[in-house]
Amino acid sequence: MVRFGILGVLVFLLAVPAISYAAGAHDGLNCSGCHGIHTAKGDIIFAVEPNKKAVNPRTKQSYTGVTALCLGCHENIENGGLGIKAVSPAHSHPYGVEPNQKVAIVPDTFLRGGKLECVGCHDPHPSNQNYKYLRVDTSKGAKLADFCAMCHPMKADTKAKELKIFDSMDERKYQAAPTAPAPEPAAPKKKK
Repeated sequence: MVRFGILGVLVFLLAVPAISYAAGAHDGLNCSGCHGIHTAKGDIIFAVEPNKKAVNPRTKQSYTGVTALCLGCHENIENGGLGIKAVSPAHSHPYGVEPNQKVAIVPDTFLRGGKLECVGCHDPHPSNQNYKYLRVDTSKGAKLADFCAMCHPMKADTKAKELKIFDSMDERKYQAAPTAPAPEPAAPKKKK
């Protein structure tokens, strides 16, 4: 019986990443999946401990700010994360660094405190229906070059163009959907 219990726990732990992939990234989470009002462990009332173990290969320092919060989940377990869709600073776009203007001219809207942070390009909230939670609709990746051209116009096959930027983090931009007017109350029926 003890073996089954340990085996059951092991199967559950191995299944959690698969379940999170199947749920469609953050779609299966509600607010408290990432934020903890009374149990915050990081900035922005984050429910996950910021990753202090992962080291930026460019600066040789631990990540800070929003990137450290994202890497609390999205880094390998041996590097201080939860192993959920782990990213690699060696095999992905740089993050947690100031942009080099010889390489990219980054619009201010994509910078956080002058740095390339995860949330500069991605908006992780489930209300974002864009491919890989990018802040720009790339038609499920088919028009990714349009997004890249916003910072790298000389390196892209396409000309940089103004694209609509998704931003759930600024509540001042929220506009409620128009609601239908309430139905008129029915006239009272006449008694015979």
